[in-house]
Amino acid sequence: MHIAVLVKHVPDAQFDRHISGDDLTTVRSESILSELDEYALEAALQLVETHGGPASGHRITAITMGPAGAVAAVKKSLQIGADDGVHLTDEALGGSDASATSKALAALLRHVGPFDLILTGMASTDGETSLVPAQLAERLALPQVTFAASLDLTPGDDGWKLAARRDNDTFAETIEAPLPALVSVTDQINDPRYPNFKGIMAAKKKQIQVLSLTDIGLEPAEVGLEGSWTRVEAAAPRPPRTQGVLITDEGDAGIRLVDFLAGQKLL
Repeated sequence: MHIAVLVKHVPDAQFDRHISGDDLTTVRSESILSELDEYALEAALQLVETHGGPASGHRITAITMGPAGAVAAVKKSLQIGADDGVHLTDEALGGSDASATSKALAALLRHVGPFDLILTGMASTDGETSLVPAQLAERLALPQVTFAASLDLTPGDDGWKLAARRDNDTFAETIEAPLPALVSVTDQINDPRYPNFKGIMAAKKKQIQVLSLTDIGLEPAEVGLEGSWTRVEAAAPRPPRTQGVLITDEGDAGIRLVDFLAGQKLL
């Protein structure tokens, strides 16, 4: 079984986000592996461990696209336990929206596959659209399960079959699908592990394949700003926070508080 896990290098939420350039793209100088993608990687690791590990022929490939620095997301994935990595990097990818991103990733997965299972986080922590997994499954003509809160695989005479539980507000449902398939997982599916010293040292020997658009058969016009369905037209810094209203209790604080909330249309 060969599992692909899509990982993304995103701006660290501990720092303010910045937009730069005429194309109004996100500055990614202070970026990390997307926290939500760690749940997808952990899900892959648990599936492999449950079914015999690498010794049984199972393999996990961490895949990303982005500028040169995005390889850090793959490197951390290798430290956590992925077996190898792939990095799609090309200047023409800059400014790609969800549609252009899914197109590039679909071409990349076709080029380096085939895969039995493709796992993603439920969203990227920078865009938070949750659009790429569904678009990618459509482009690859794969059955998809989104927002899986649990995931199990069962081998059978006709191949592997997955069962995923989706938790809704008032009920849960279990969805089954044959492999190959694409699944996005929520942050409730597991508790991601941290890299340990052994994993960090082992990652230095693992291979990362670096590819360009030419390698996967795409033209620059198919991705980036030119190949996107959406683009940012304007951006402005967030206005500074203003001082709140202080209410000193002089016997009428409750009334004044209600009046304030009513004036803000919060009541």
